[in-house]
Parts: sequence; C-alpha cells; structure tokens
Amino acid sequence: MTFVIELDMNVTLDQLEDAARRRTPVELSAPVRSRVRASRDVLEKFVQDERVIYGVNTSMGGFVDHLVPVSQARQLQENLINAVATNVGAYLDDTTARTIMLSRIVSLARGNSAITPANLDKLVAVLNAGIVPCIPEKGSLGTSGDLGPLAAIALVCAGQWKARYNGQIMPGRQALSEAGVEPMELSYKDGLALINGTSGMVGLGTMVLQAARRLVDRYLQVSALSVEGLAGMTKPFDPRVHDVKPHRGQRQVASRLWEGLADSHLAVNELDTEQTLAGEMGTVAKAGSLAIEDAYSIRCAPQILGPVVDVLDRIGATLQDELNSSNDNPIVLPEEAEVFHNGHFHGQYVAMTMDHLNMALATVTNLANRRVDRFLDKSNSNGLPAFLCREDPGLRLGLMGGQFMTASITAETRTLTIPMSVQSLTSTADFQDIVSFGFVAARRAREVLTNAAYVVAFELLCACQAVDIRGADKLSSFTRPLYERTRKIVPFFDRDETITDYVEKLAADLIAGEPVDAAVAAH
Repeated sequence: MTFVIELDMNVTLDQLEDAARRRTPVELSAPVRSRVRASRDVLEKFVQDERVIYGVNTSMGGFVDHLVPVSQARQLQENLINAVATNVGAYLDDTTARTIMLSRIVSLARGNSAITPANLDKLVAVLNAGIVPCIPEKGSLGTSGDLGPLAAIALVCAGQWKARYNGQIMPGRQALSEAGVEPMELSYKDGLALINGTSGMVGLGTMVLQAARRLVDRYLQVSALSVEGLAGMTKPFDPRVHDVKPHRGQRQVASRLWEGLADSHLAVNELDTEQTLAGEMGTVAKAGSLAIEDAYSIRCAPQILGPVVDVLDRIGATLQDELNSSNDNPIVLPEEAEVFHNGHFHGQYVAMTMDHLNMALATVTNLANRRVDRFLDKSNSNGLPAFLCREDPGLRLGLMGGQFMTASITAETRTLTIPMSVQSLTSTADFQDIVSFGFVAARRAREVLTNAAYVVAFELLCACQAVDIRGADKLSSFTRPLYERTRKIVPFFDRDETITDYVEKLAADLIAGEPVDAAVAAH
C-alpha cells in the first residue's frame, strides 16, 4: 500500500501518524509534480530576469542585506543548512522523525516553494528507504521554521551529518549509499525550502496530540470506573441537566458517563441516597450517614473534562491547517507568476496550541491526582479501607507510596504549563525579533503527556483495587473491559510490592496506538 499525496489534498493527522508509524511508502501524484515543476519554472524565470529574491541571490537571516550571485548558489545553500544545524540533546525517536519528514513533504507538495523537483523526489526517496536523520531535540526557535531540526534532515539528504539506517547510526552519506539514494545537489532556494517551515513542530505536535486524544478518550472510561470505585452518584451526568449548559465537550462527557454507568451496580442512584437521608431527618440539626452530593472530582467530571475534549478538537484543526499549508518563505505562486516575501514559516499558531495542550493535559493530571487522594483517604472514600489496604493494615502500607509519586508528578507538571508561546527572545541581529518557540512547546507537551499518563495510570490502578474490594461482579458493561484489560497487567494487591513496573506498563497502554520506536536517549 502506498500513501499518494494528491494536489490540494487535505492530509489528516490520522493519515500522517498512520503513514509514519507503518512506514508506508509515499508517492507524489502527477498533478503535484506538475505544480512543483511550474513553481520552479517561475523562479528560474525570475533568476534569468535578475530579480532580487531572498535566499536565491541574497544571503539569509542576519545577512539579509548581502547580495550573493547565483553562481554561488550551491555553496550558499550548503552553508545555510550547516550553519543552522545547531540543535543539541537527545535524538528524536524514529517515528517522530518520519512524521516530521512527511510533514515537510506535504508542505512542499503544495507546489508553492519552488524547490527543485529532483530534490523533492530525493527527500521522498530518503523517507521511503527507511533512512532516519538524527535530529537533536533542543534548540529550535520555531520562527524561520524549525531550522535546526529540519536542517538535520536536509544535511542527511545532501550526504552529510548522521542517520539511523537498518538499526545503526552512520554517516549520512553512508546511509544514502547503502540505500541506493544519490545525495541532493542543492541549487538556489533548495536548502531554504527544506528548512524554512513549521514541519518540525507540526510533526512532533501531531504525535503528542494523537496520543493525548487516546489518553483522554480512555480517561472517560477510567472516570466511570472511578465513579464506581468511589460509590459515586450518576444523576449529575443526566443529559437533561446538561442541555441547559450547551458546551459540546461537556455534553459529550456527560453522555458517555451517563450511558456507560446505566447498568452499574456500584454507582449510586441519587434517589436512594435522598431516601436514606430523609429517613434520618429529625427535629434538630445533625450529621447524616451520607452526603447528598459527591465531591467536585466526581460530580464535575463533565465540566472539567468537557473543555479538555473541546480544546483537543481545536488543536487538531489548527495542526491540520498548518500541515496542509505552504509554510515557507519566499512563496512562489505559479498561477500568479509572482514571488512573495512573507512570514509563513512562523510557528505562533502551533506554539499557542501546544501551550493549550499542556493546560488540557495538566487539567487531566489535576483531576486524576484529586481522585487518587479520595481513593486513599479513608474519610473521603465512601467506605474503602485506608490506602486501599484491606489485608493487614498497619503492617502493610497498601498504596500509600503511589500518592508520593502522583503528588510529585502533578506538582512538576504544573510548572511545565508556563506558556512557551510568550517567551519570545530576539536573535539574529534583531532580524528574528519575535519568535514562537513552537517546537519547544511541542516537546514540553510530550513530557506533560507522559506525566499525565503516569498519574492516570495510578488512578486506574486504585479504581481497580477499589472495585475488587466492593465487588467487581457489579461493574458496568462500559467499564468491565477496561477493568479486565488492567487486570492482565496489574494484580489485586493483598501484599505490598513495588508498583513502578505496573504503573509504567499501564501508562504506556493508555496512550499506545501501535508499538512505537523507543526514544534514543543519547547519541
């Protein structure tokens, strides 16, 4: 099966992730090739007409005021990709690197970047051959595109830098040779077209968002299981009351919880609680045996998770728009026979969406952390033993230690929600004077996602322990599959043991699509 990129095709984030994960061969359609050729033809005509165009016969960045004859184009373009390839740190995993490469191909396939068609073909060939450029993850400003990350790819395509091929890191030229791909020969605008865009943050951001969507979708099921484990009431999820507050995400969450818990024998009918309390009513004020309402972490799940669902949809729409854009400078429109100096490489859209993703995931983390506390605090759990320790309490500590981890991670996660999109610093002799840090925001979102998955995993572990104590045979048909899936990974704890491996396996399961490559922790 081949992933064919068509002209004006709106590539979805699902398609992007799926093609990168499955290593699906990519092909450019004939109309795409025709438009790419037309854009290049217009640029070549401009060169013949001796028009002055950024990155063609001028230098770049802080040397924007320097003129460079096209006879030195190859040297200029090679100097460009070497000069900006300054990222440092761990290399991105193979799947993320492929997603970034494919994102750049999608942008260039719009046919507005005037890249030499043969060099676009070689970028496709490198991806299809399974060559993965080593992309250090730290150092991108996210403004004139993700210069550092994309330059690492461009260097490998030109036979330089380092790449992973057949499981080994080797010089880029060696990887190309073993794969039978000839290095690019860069002409004017080629190096610039390869690196001057938002494809790095789009690729990384897409991988994080897709995993976040899976986590949040599963978290609605975890939430229902926690309602059962805490003997929570279901009436707050009745769709009739949510009709009077018409947020789409809130309604969606409420509906899933209401319908999912309909056949549960662990969740509580509020009318039963009301009748019990009515029977306890006397002539003086006194404490009842039950509360008429649950705490916010149970009752307000639709109002808390609804905004998360909504913001994930908005983030997806923004990333998809950016993916299917010509994010480059200059832009050469063949139908207009004109060149436009512009700022389409700027990553502010993606930076802000990644900041919003951080806040959404931190909200999930906060909610999960509060529920963990309710499970472990005997005074707030509606009858569960302290720290979910049914056997030998005191001699055993139960799940007490897990809260140390979740409290620590929750606090750490909150510090990671400081927005990157407003942290602009000037650079390049004040030429790049306001920058987005979109790639940094996406990288931070990846860390926040991992943290959220750990805290949710421990909530899930607690919920399963609780329903076993109350009677797992009373679970709803909505939550039983999740309970059984979890029990294949984590046992009921009737003795104290280290839970680290269990939590990490659960967290990975919560966000997994298909198996992914392990991140490369070091060079």
